[in-house]
Amino acid sequence: MVTTELPWLAEPLTRALATARSHALLVQGPAGVGQFDLALLLAQAWLCESPRPDHTACGECASCKLFHSRTHPDFQVLIPEALRESLGFGAPEGEGGSAEAKASKTKPSREIKIDAVRAMLSFALSTSARGRAKVVVVYPAEALNTVAANALLKTLEEPAGQLRFALASTSPEALLPTIRSRCQPVPLALPAREPALQWLAAQGVESPEVLLDAAGGRPQEARDWFEAGLRAAAWTQLPRRVAQGDATALADLSQPRAIDALQRLCHDLLRRAHGAPGSFFPADALPKTIERAAPLHEWEATLRRAARHAEHPLNQGLLMESLVSQGQQAMREAMPATPRRTLER
Repeated sequence: MVTTELPWLAEPLTRALATARSHALLVQGPAGVGQFDLALLLAQAWLCESPRPDHTACGECASCKLFHSRTHPDFQVLIPEALRESLGFGAPEGEGGSAEAKASKTKPSREIKIDAVRAMLSFALSTSARGRAKVVVVYPAEALNTVAANALLKTLEEPAGQLRFALASTSPEALLPTIRSRCQPVPLALPAREPALQWLAAQGVESPEVLLDAAGGRPQEARDWFEAGLRAAAWTQLPRRVAQGDATALADLSQPRAIDALQRLCHDLLRRAHGAPGSFFPADALPKTIERAAPLHEWEATLRRAARHAEHPLNQGLLMESLVSQGQQAMREAMPATPRRTLER
């Protein structure tokens, strides 16, 4: 069994390699559990020159060393410019990678555009440099805009030579049906709790059980929240601080993360209103009784609208004050008087 940086990927990797019957695999599942990592492991295994008996990569051959150094001549990734640096594939180069684009003020795109697909098609038609497969990883596959997706489709239908694809997606329903139909699905579920907690602890995440719940069981997302400044104590105090109208509770988080945090709080409050336990917050951090769900539904709609514009350069302080004030009012109207006074103290 292969050892990976994300231990819960070992079993899905060997299963995917053993059952692959298509030149294109689509790794799909919830965000924050390693879809991109699994796609890279598949690519390395297909390119490895001394694979193990279970078909996983040896990690020692010349091909594996080239792969780890990101210089393998038979490997290419299709990822949005905005994600290149965070995923370890260099800083964004701007549209088309030109010097003029680098010098421009254009914000790196979150889409995979037609120019990137055209460059990949030229790569796909060339002869394999090391005589094995040529591999393309696409992530997130739903970032392909319509023109780029249609350009990719022809190659997915009729790949040249030993060309193979590993697409990874957290929203496979957003892909063109014709692309999905040409890929063999590789489902990736949430990992078991104990391996996820052990991995988070090894990453230096404090109180990993609280942050893993805050991230909905997604360990990579929990790590990202911790690295963004979220701490377990601040998370467990958030319901009380919103009930008090304290907008500074979210001051350490970026605007998109702060809105996301409020959405998770609203979600748990609505679950309480319908008699279900919360998903993201410890039970003792939430009010025990919610009598009315309607005010929370109104707050949820406001948060959903705000989330659509979370990346815009708005005045974060004023926006968060407004959203927290609306949350305070929604909680006040939703809770009976006694629990409300207790939570607001």
